[in-house]
Amino acid sequence: MTKFGELIGVETPILINFYLAEKSNESILKTLKEVSSLIGQKARIIKIDISKNELLADALKIKGNSTFVIYKDGEMKWRQTGDTNADTLLQTLQQFI
Repeated sequence: MTKFGELIGVETPILINFYLAEKSNESILKTLKEVSSLIGQKARIIKIDISKNELLADALKIKGNSTFVIYKDGEMKWRQTGDTNADTLLQTLQQFI
């Protein structure tokens, strides 16, 4: 979890998508690619497989597939579980840039 602390402890907003690989959703992948292309270098987008990072998921109380979390300066700023669209993610990310 030290690496996770280093990952989120930066000034640049980081959108993390916690997901289960066996339940991966193509529309979510498309949404993340769209947000990434629109936001550019202003934020980072990272995917973390819950099944490969169970300790982290437990520590963050990630229960649902496709949980989105935004961190900035090591602090959780926003969290949502379930499908969402690119506009919502983009608008939310822009609040923290």
